[in-house]
Order: sequence, then structure tokens, then C-alpha cells
Amino acid sequence: MKIVATVVLAGMAMMQSAQAEQVLRFGNWPGYYPVELLKKFKKETGIDVTLTAYDSDAAVATKMKAGGSDYDVVIVSDLYVSMLGKQNLIDKLDKTKLSNARNIRPEYAHPVGDTNRDYGMPYQVITTGLVYDTSRVPNGVLPDTWKTFFEPPEYLKGKIVALNVQEELYMAASWYLGQDECSENPQDAKRVLAVLEKQKPSLLAYANDGVVERFQSRQVIMNHDWSADAAKYHKVLPTIVFMYPREGVHQYVDNFVIPSAAKNRDNAYRFINWMMEPRNIAEASNFNRYHDAIVGSTQFLTPELQKDPTINPPPEFQKRLKPMKICSPAAMALRDKVWVKLKG
Repeated sequence: MKIVATVVLAGMAMMQSAQAEQVLRFGNWPGYYPVELLKKFKKETGIDVTLTAYDSDAAVATKMKAGGSDYDVVIVSDLYVSMLGKQNLIDKLDKTKLSNARNIRPEYAHPVGDTNRDYGMPYQVITTGLVYDTSRVPNGVLPDTWKTFFEPPEYLKGKIVALNVQEELYMAASWYLGQDECSENPQDAKRVLAVLEKQKPSLLAYANDGVVERFQSRQVIMNHDWSADAAKYHKVLPTIVFMYPREGVHQYVDNFVIPSAAKNRDNAYRFINWMMEPRNIAEASNFNRYHDAIVGSTQFLTPELQKDPTINPPPEFQKRLKPMKICSPAAMALRDKVWVKLKG
């Protein structure tokens, strides 16, 4: 009986192990991954993916710091790849399991903070600029400068929304002033605060959602926003365009990382590698209306997206793109102080 029981228990353990191998727990921002693509992944691999949403990089980082093991793969920005890697909250990647890393475009192969891509693999490329309604501005065009946003003419006042994102506003104000966004000089921080406080009465709100509704109801003329959102709004309201301010436009990459508490690592590697195949990442790009970092994906984008300057910045705007920088703790502390005073 003892032998039989041992065999039965061993068999049960093997069955449980096999079942575990067919599962992947994927954490991401809400609405930022096409469900149909998960079905395709399961069909090709047999791995069943559970997709769970969180509302910010900070939220998932907090969960990982608390020892949470709810995820096998999560999406975080460049900044958080660096932070989580230094805190040993995500795995250093075994690149022998990521053969499709060879497909990464050269310009995205060595991001700041993770120069050898030891911790993160690219998902989507994000650009932050200004969106406005051409039908409601003189001659249908606004000057391509952050000055229009920070020192708006009278007809724009009260009809502008700024992102409720500390780093985006701080960087934009720094570039407008011609300053380093990672400056440790308190005087530079004071100048940024002065610009933001002067702008504040001209804003309708600080907000990250409800944009298309405000454009449709004519509450706003300009919105500080991400490029993909502009592409989506354009389908609803064709007079909406995306502006690349000449002083600089923030561009960063959201990345796949594996939490150190992951339970299904082999499946995580398989999923990340699968997502770096051009056809697969293009499906995500078509859904999100973002650009991606994979060579060969463009041919699989919809014809509309291939021609959209919001998704594929024209050559003359390439020099305006500013990749994310990793600021020192002292610089970040100044940012925090500015934000608290601005929102207080």
C-alpha cells in the first residue's frame, strides 16, 4: 500500500507540474494588449495566459516589493526596468532563451539604465507630445513649440488639458526652458515650478483619460498626450493632429520583464520571445496604435498606420525625440518637491 500511495502521489505531482507548465500570469496596463493575440499564443503553444491589469508602474512595483508573486511577466517603462533591476525584483534575463532579441532595432538595443538589455525586452515605443484640433485654431496650425502649451494665447486658455504625470510635465517644462531635465540645481527646479504655476490657471484639468470626449464636446482644443491616443482620436475626429514640439519630445519604451517571484519562468521566456516575432508584435502595434522596436514589423502594420506620422515620426522630427534619462536621487527629490507644491 505504501508503494502504491507513493506512486499515486508521484503521479499527482507530475500532473500538477504539467498543468503548471501550461500557465502564464501576465500583468499589464488596462486595454494595452489584444486579447485575440493571447488566443493565438495559446493555440500555438498550448499555454493558457491569465491577463491582469494594474493602473501604474508604481502599483506593480509596490506589489513586487511586498513579495507578491502574482505575475510571471509584467510590462514596465524603461525607468522601472532600471529601478526594479537594481532592487533585484526582476530577473536578469537568460538571453539564450530569447533568440528573437536579434530582431530588436539598433536604436532600441541599448536603452539608458539597461544598456545591454539584461532585464527588459521591448514591447511598445511611446512618444509624448501635444494633440490639438486644427479646426479650432487660426489657419489650422499651431506653432510647434512647448511655448504654445505653457504660455498659451487667450483663445486656448481654459481649453487645455495637461497629463497628470509628474515626469512628463517636468521634462516638457525643462526642455521649454532649455534646461537638463535631470538637473540637481534647486534654481532650475524653481524655474520649472514657476512655469508650471504660471500655466496652471490656463488649464482645464490635469488628466490622463476622457480626452476624446472632451474634444468631441469642444471643452478642449489642446491636450498633452501620448502619440497612440492621438492616432485613436483621429479616427473619431479627423481634425485632430499630433505635434512634435521643437524643443524636444519624450520617447520611451515599455518592456517585458520577469518578476523575481515568477512561478512559470519557462513560459515567460517563451511568451517574450514569441512577442519579438515581427508578425506578433505588429498585431499589438495595430491594436495599441503605437510603434514597436522590432525589425520587420512594419510590413505587418495596417496601411493606415504605416503612413501615420504619429506612429512613424517623419525624418525631420527624429532629431526632436529625446530618450528617457535616468535621473539621480537628488534630481528626483527636486521633481517630487515641485510636484507637491504644484498639486498642493
